Amino acid sequence: MQIINTDVLSRCIKDAVREELQEHFKKGDSQPPPDERLWSKQELAAELGVSLVTLTDWMKKGLPFLRLHKRVYFKMSEVLKIMQQKTNG
Repeated sequence: MQIINTDVLSRCIKDAVREELQEHFKKGDSQPPPDERLWSKQELAAELGVSLVTLTDWMKKGLPFLRLHKRVYFKMSEVLKIMQQKTNG
């Protein structure tokens, strides 16, 4: 005894998956604002016009960073905020 038509069920599943994938890729197309993406040490040093040694020194003095595995990343919004506090304070 068959309760559900397998062709209809298959079509419903395909439609649902297609819709979810389209929604996922719509969200994925938008890039985060530049100050919210994660910057590598090399990228941030180049953007700020300082050496990696200077950037490492600033990290020791409190520049906020994230460590993911063995890599270090920065959020530009946090970097700018702390730099503004240092120049105003």
